[in-house]
Order: sequence, then structure tokens, then C-alpha cells
Amino acid sequence: IFTPRGKVLGGSSSINGLVYTRGQPEDFDDWETPGWSFGELLPYFKRSEDQAGQGLRGDALHGKGGPLAVSDQQEPHELCDAFIEAAVQAGHPRNPDFNGARQEGAGYQQLTARNGRRCSTATGYLKPVLHRENLTVLTDALVLKVLFEGKKANGIECETEQKRITVKANREVILCGGAINTPQILQLSGVGPAALLGAHGIPVVLDQPHVGEHLQDHFQARIALKCTRAITVNDDMQSWWRMARMGLRYALLRKGPLAVSAGYAGGFWRTRPELKRPDVQTHFLTFSLDRMGEKLHPFSGFTASICQLQPTSRGSVHIRSADPRTPPAIRYNYLDTEHDRRTMVDGMRLLRRNLEQPAIRPYIAAEYLPGAEVQSDDEWLA
Repeated sequence: IFTPRGKVLGGSSSINGLVYTRGQPEDFDDWETPGWSFGELLPYFKRSEDQAGQGLRGDALHGKGGPLAVSDQQEPHELCDAFIEAAVQAGHPRNPDFNGARQEGAGYQQLTARNGRRCSTATGYLKPVLHRENLTVLTDALVLKVLFEGKKANGIECETEQKRITVKANREVILCGGAINTPQILQLSGVGPAALLGAHGIPVVLDQPHVGEHLQDHFQARIALKCTRAITVNDDMQSWWRMARMGLRYALLRKGPLAVSAGYAGGFWRTRPELKRPDVQTHFLTFSLDRMGEKLHPFSGFTASICQLQPTSRGSVHIRSADPRTPPAIRYNYLDTEHDRRTMVDGMRLLRRNLEQPAIRPYIAAEYLPGAEVQSDDEWLA
């Protein structure tokens, strides 16, 4: 499974799909941890944002003047309009702002960009303070491990192309390597399950069996469709003059396919009416391909996906070597629980029903993946 990560300033915010959506308020409230309710976090969300959408929003739910640029899509697309209208025809509300008063419904995504240009965390937070004398940014450096004095972290060891470097901390070490690299670095540093560390000859600083466990990811499944009209990114990429036009539109106007997020439109839906909040999310893409990271299909195509919002399956990240260059074993353990299997099958059925609505039917020549022959629960799960 394609698992890209950003080995670049800004981390994965420099390579992601640009979609800006906060977690559901209920997700934070369910933690029941003081200081982490949605109401308590909202001021920090607002403080981080520089909203440029829908009248330059700066209200009770949106922020202005923060470091992270947040904007609406620059222009609509007729496929997205058809998809949103089809969702409304299927009984879902129209939603112009997934970060507004409610999340449920169908609409256009917001993106972390300003004037068509990506605003990564490096752009928003790092570049404005690079001039500070108390900041040193070291690039092309691989962290080998965190250094400890007893059980107190007091520095790191890293390696550049030229040499190995030890950096000592006067106050603290902050480890923020993401969901994959954070447990990997901890395990390489001697913090993790003692049996795993011992198997790779790493001295144990702290036997902590939870490090690398409980990996959660939002499983996605896609329906790819052949389009009746040559209006998709697939078509743009099949033509030299359309690619040139696409490049010119971006260079001159900061518009077109090069200025949109990976999820152009989308929605948050409930697979069962008795649920109190959406349990699946859809991303609508104006292109199609067999697998993310591979080539686009040679025909006119678009994609709609279902993503589970509260998965109960749990996986792990375990080092496979004491060498930091060796990628860890990433086991997502998708669809391990009946809850997740039921949610995904119901979500895909819901998505297909939306794609059968009058507003979008004229654009669909055929369902390419998984194909109309897939009908039963077992066929969907396969």
C-alpha cells in the first residue's frame, strides 16, 4: 500500500492533497480529556488560520491573520457540481463549509493554499522566522536516535552526508516525526517493547509495550468511473496543448487543475440514519487511476471514494533493523473488525446510490472499478 511521507521541510504538509478539514467536534469531546474538547481547541484552530474564503471569513468558527492559509476552491467544476447535486437528490444536505456550524452534507473542499500556492507548515510557520538567531535549520540530516541520560532525553544523534552530529539540548527534545517515524525513532532510541528492541540488539531505556502499537488509519475505497465527456484531468494529460493550457492558466491566473486540492469536492455522510454524526467521508476527484501514485487512466475518468471516519481496527509500526535507513514494518490491519467491514460496505453502497442519481448519470459511461458486477457483501469486501 502506497505510504508516502514528506522528507522535506514542512513534512507531509508539503506533499499532501491540500484538503483542509478539522476533526469532528464530537471526536474531541469523546476524549473526555480536560483541555482537549472542541470548544477548548477552537480558539487555537482560529488562531492558526488565515481564512480567505466566502467573504474573507473571520467569525465565531473561522480565523483571520494566522500563519496557515486556508481558502476555498478557486473555481467550480461541472463534474463536482453534478456530484454535489446528486448527493442532494439522494437525501443529503448541501454544505458550503465543512468547517462551519455542521460537517454533514456535500460540497466543495477547502484547501491549505493562498492564491493557488500551497501553504505548508514550512511556508506558514518556519519561513517567517528563519532569520531568528536562536533558530538553526539542519536539512539533509537523518535522525539516528534520541540520546538519554538515564531516562531523561538530553539530545539527538543525526547524520548528514559528511558526518555524524550530536546535538545536546539545554531544555527539551521535541519529537514530531509523524505517525510512522515517531515510533520508529523511539524504538531505535531504546524506548519501546523490550522484546522487539532486544531482537535488534538495542539497549532498553524504557520497556514501553505501547510504542508502535494502536496505529489507526482511515481506510479508503474508491469507485472509478468512465466519463462521457472529455472534461477530466485524464483528458488534460493526454493532450500536449491541454497540458500547455493547464500550465499557462496556473502561471498567469493561479487557476485550473494545478491549483485544486486532491479532493476537489466531497461530503460527510451517515451510513445509517440512527447515527448521531457522519461515519464516512467521500472525496470526489476529477481524475481516475488504478492505485494512488500510479498513472492516470488513458480514458476520460473520475473517482469518488469512501473513507471511514472512526475506524476500530488497530495496527502497528515496528522496526525491522537497528539501522535507521531500514523502513519499519507498517501493518495497518485494515478491516480487522466487523464494525469496520460493515461501515465500509454500507458506505460504498451509499456512494453508489449517489452516483445513480439524475444529476450525475449523464456523465457516467460505466463504472470501471470495482465494476457493476460487484453487488454482495462478500464481493465488496473482496
